[in-house]
Amino acid sequence: MSYSIFISISQQTLRVISNEHNSAMQTRCYSVSSGLNGGGCEKDSGKTPLGLHQVRAKIGHNLPINTVFVGRRATGEIFDERLALSHPQRDWILSRILWLSGKEIGVNRLGNVDSMQRYIYIHGTPDSEPMGRPLSHGCIRMRNDDLIELFDLIEPGTEVMITP
Repeated sequence: MSYSIFISISQQTLRVISNEHNSAMQTRCYSVSSGLNGGGCEKDSGKTPLGLHQVRAKIGHNLPINTVFVGRRATGEIFDERLALSHPQRDWILSRILWLSGKEIGVNRLGNVDSMQRYIYIHGTPDSEPMGRPLSHGCIRMRNDDLIELFDLIEPGTEVMITP
């Protein structure tokens, strides 16, 4: 089955829509947290890139919920309050990673605006982090359970449209 993902920065939502007309699942909607600095595609801006993307890679298949990632690799740690207290400034990337790649040259692909080179992901975050408010460094943060559901639903190549 084929799906498309639509992310609204203004609404702080991610919608998954089936591309199949006879699908029982037409739409799912999740609350997210996008970039604290708003929407924009420039490198080192801390902004969430806009425009058409695709899921280039899915990372973390079958790993435990709250698995900690650094540099797209599982560290062997499982996030909990004790770990959070010992690393208070860490930007937690948990459970799964959907690595995005821009599809629009000069907008979000190549040069100073390349989403993949900026390491823009849809990823899990601690349950203590609020959703529905822009607070990330540019990525799209999701609740871990929601992210795992999305991860299991879609395939690499799934299109992701990010709008202001």
